[in-house]
Amino acid sequence: MPSERIAEIVFYAVIACWIGFAMVFALRKRPEKKPETTRDRAAGAGIFLQGLGYFTVWFWTRQRSGFRPLASMTRPCEIALAVFTVALAAGSVWLVMSAVRTLGRQWAVAARLVEGHKLISDGPYQWVRNPIYTGMFGMLLATGLGVSRWIVIPPAILVFAVGMTIRIRSEEKLLRAAFGEEFEAYARRVPAVLPGIY
Repeated sequence: MPSERIAEIVFYAVIACWIGFAMVFALRKRPEKKPETTRDRAAGAGIFLQGLGYFTVWFWTRQRSGFRPLASMTRPCEIALAVFTVALAAGSVWLVMSAVRTLGRQWAVAARLVEGHKLISDGPYQWVRNPIYTGMFGMLLATGLGVSRWIVIPPAILVFAVGMTIRIRSEEKLLRAAFGEEFEAYARRVPAVLPGIY
């Protein structure tokens, strides 16, 4: 199979995963109308930076003509990278879907707590405290590997990571205030986004 064909398959697989990623949020259970007890508006800056990270990997796809491999490499390495990229995208969609399902009606874009809010620590939340961000990061990386120039991947990761860190700190500040030692014990036991790294 020629390199261009492998690149084309990866491109369309990543696009299909993005469609699945969008469907997770479009088809989720809508939150109940409950009084909001607390909100942290600082998370908005994090959302902007995460979006900028995504924009970075998507914008530079236009600089490539047609479907070409991102770098010259041996055929086994090319196939291994293609399989890794598609598996990363599909696994990220699965993780986000599982996390949104576990959160149910508590999921929201904004960093907020509502009346009766519960600390979720089962499902994918037993592996990482922020599995949606883990999945979002996986989609960023898969997009960079599958459809963008490699040179833009490090700055996109940096911008996304700063935004993600802002959002995590904002959300976890609310959870610490609401759940105290219960959350602290959970945070000591479970990594924030990537086991062994952060």
